Amino acid sequence: MTRHVECRQISCGDSIVTLSFQHSRDRIQLASRYLPGGVSSNFRLGISPTPLVFDHAEGPYLHDADGNRLIDYYLGMGPMILGHKPQAVVEAVQAQLGKGILFGGQSEVEFEAAELLCGMLPSAERVRFSSSGSEAVQAALRLARAITGRGTIVKFEGHYHGWLDNVLWSVAPAPDRMGGEAAPVPQSGTAGQDDLAGQRVEVLSWNRLDLVEERLARGDVAALIMEPAMCNTGAIFPAAGYLEGVRQACSKVGTVLIFDEVITGFRVSAGGVQQRLGVTPDLTIFGKAVASGFPVAGLVGKAALMDEFAAGRKVMHGGTYNSQSIAMAATVATLKALKAPGSYEKLEQRGARLMEGVRSALAAAGATATVTGFPQIFHVGFGLKAAPRNYRDIIATDRAGYVRLTTALLERGVRVLERGAWFISTEHDDAVIDETIASLKGALASL
Repeated sequence: MTRHVECRQISCGDSIVTLSFQHSRDRIQLASRYLPGGVSSNFRLGISPTPLVFDHAEGPYLHDADGNRLIDYYLGMGPMILGHKPQAVVEAVQAQLGKGILFGGQSEVEFEAAELLCGMLPSAERVRFSSSGSEAVQAALRLARAITGRGTIVKFEGHYHGWLDNVLWSVAPAPDRMGGEAAPVPQSGTAGQDDLAGQRVEVLSWNRLDLVEERLARGDVAALIMEPAMCNTGAIFPAAGYLEGVRQACSKVGTVLIFDEVITGFRVSAGGVQQRLGVTPDLTIFGKAVASGFPVAGLVGKAALMDEFAAGRKVMHGGTYNSQSIAMAATVATLKALKAPGSYEKLEQRGARLMEGVRSALAAAGATATVTGFPQIFHVGFGLKAAPRNYRDIIATDRAGYVRLTTALLERGVRVLERGAWFISTEHDDAVIDETIASLKGALASL
């Protein structure tokens, strides 16, 4: 059930109309009779002032069940890099629907998507598709263990690699139980997590090359997995020489280097962070921006490693919905649009303009905050005085204060993630950015 209400216009001058979200609140309460919490992902719980219910979307805008038009910087948590309902993707999907949906076999559109991918990511000589980043991570870890004959996996505090038991460790560890930076104490991420699944997962503090070199020197680590730029928690660049040093340390001892570019892949450049910063891993996880909201993720890597799925050790990798034809059509259309001349230049220019506008508005309001990251995905560290280096710096953010700000922004028609991330699309033009900055100034003034 949806209720269509005329969208209200918002002025950021002397007269402010704040939006109401009562219908969303009511619908969530009713839906809780069938869906726990009224949602299908825990990441959608606890949103202030309420989880929202949406009716439709186009370009940079969402339209909710209360009839509100919202400028969207969630962008589906990152996938909608071409904006909502991009015409080329819609047309490609509609055309494929006329041919079939799920074949239980291969299709030409899958081959086309694979060829496009292998031509874009520097680490991609082969690709295997999946439906989620969590699945692709599991394939990468299994492959690394099979190839190296080792069991230990090294990951980093604050880095998220999916919600499964063997990797959901120290994603958001409690400060009073973290231990020292040189010897972090791994913390499980949820009630009900299998402690045994984490026995061969070790956690390090990110951006500390000395700690990586010391741990890998023991020669028993199958894989080191990390976000090459830390964008799930904050938007933090690697320190100068860090990625290069990690690459060298892994190569020296035969540890498989895995980059999780689910957020950054196809977003910060056609070839992700690895192309932008010039460091190539052995394996890469991709997802989100690759298919404009369709459930596509996967694993790419060097042929000598990836071919082990099909020959030699025949490492098991499967999935009924892997490379489903509709999703592959969306992938092809999305990647072709991103490869078009000027696409990334547009994202870069507009994102930089938005970052500077956010930074200036915060400074003018006297707010203590950092604005860090890429123009296509940046982070507002509310309460931080200096750019963070890793998770231990990020935990000093004023989360409660930032939630008050995001709530005030939402009431003025701008939707941003409460964790501090801002995603931008090709549809966020100068007029949308101007409206966003004006709303931000009004929200800051209201606080």
